[in-house]
Amino acid sequence: MVGDRKRGAGAGVIATATAVAAGAAGVRWVWRHQDELMMRPPLNEWTFSHMSLLLPTETVPRAGRPSVLPRAPRPLDFTYEWDGSARTLSDLHTRTRTTGFAVVHRGRLVHEVYPGRFAGPHRRFQLFSLTKSVTSMLLGIALEEGAIGSTDDKVVTYCPELAGSAFDGPTVEDLLQMSSGAGGEEDYEDPDAPVNRLMRAVAGQGGTVLETVRSVRPHSTPGTWFNYSTLDTQVLGWVLEAATGRTLARYAAERLWGPVGAESDAYYALSRRAPRTAVGGGSFNATVRDMARVGLLMARGGRWGGEQIVPRRWVERSRGAGLPHLEGGALGERYPAHYGYSNQWWTLGGEHRAFTGLGIYGQHLWVDPEADVVVVKTSAWPVADDPALDGETVTAISALVAHLSADG
Repeated sequence: MVGDRKRGAGAGVIATATAVAAGAAGVRWVWRHQDELMMRPPLNEWTFSHMSLLLPTETVPRAGRPSVLPRAPRPLDFTYEWDGSARTLSDLHTRTRTTGFAVVHRGRLVHEVYPGRFAGPHRRFQLFSLTKSVTSMLLGIALEEGAIGSTDDKVVTYCPELAGSAFDGPTVEDLLQMSSGAGGEEDYEDPDAPVNRLMRAVAGQGGTVLETVRSVRPHSTPGTWFNYSTLDTQVLGWVLEAATGRTLARYAAERLWGPVGAESDAYYALSRRAPRTAVGGGSFNATVRDMARVGLLMARGGRWGGEQIVPRRWVERSRGAGLPHLEGGALGERYPAHYGYSNQWWTLGGEHRAFTGLGIYGQHLWVDPEADVVVVKTSAWPVADDPALDGETVTAISALVAHLSADG
């Protein structure tokens, strides 16, 4: 009996040790793959509205006196054609996993809805690459103030730590137009793509962000070929910080968030590993309403409350660069033909020359100055990039703008 008890105890110890080892292995696996898990359904809907619980952050404080965003609710009874059927706005939300949605027409909030399980008017959403358009606005302000001398300045003038890298040569202008000639394809399915190595560095899983940026190689002559790259905007964020002597969060608070009267704090997510840095191309988190204010600012030519916040010429160049390789349909087969690109914004051409900030997993800030319409859409797509979901969203918002224009 004593031997049986010893054997039983030994087996228990072994079983416990095995369970602990298996648990530890599981924890290690989760740690190594956390960036992937956070982006997949059903977790991503929670992740995209709780980034402050997952990464260090720097706050962009709300305005001392929030501006009034007048409300004039109205039904949006329109349909759009997609996949051989007439669809409604409700269909769009279901089919494209909308979490937050707002429409501003003629300066008034006419529609606001939050289909997401964790969503609401005061929830800050991860905007991913829509951050790039915010970075562009801040750069335009810094240029107007003289903090940045010219878009023709070399990047290394402001970031000498990039000397000898693929970013030693390109200008600020090259990066604004995603034409730096540095880095590889922005392929979210390729673990070794620069954007995924950048994400791992931010998560503290593979070197520093600077090491990742310095590791990429040149692939073409700067200014000649469009290659969408989050690393380009990461460097632009560093240029802005070096030129102004402020972090992105502080400069955004002083020059953008305060002036438009934002009603809620926003924040930038930061890299876990020191030196901590904001991801200027993909870490801004804000409410739908405050992003509607940002869109309205751009729709009004950069003016707010009688003050010119973003230079008018900067807003105008964000609607189209006038460069052949950046026109709609000319970006290359990897990009939807309905998009062109300019100044860290996606352009839509046509008579209205509307433009939109975009983020992976379905984030949109649609600005149509001619129709005086702004649309904000946050989403939790099952994958980072889906041409069908993007195409349906563009079709639906275009139909929404036409509906509002027709109704007056």
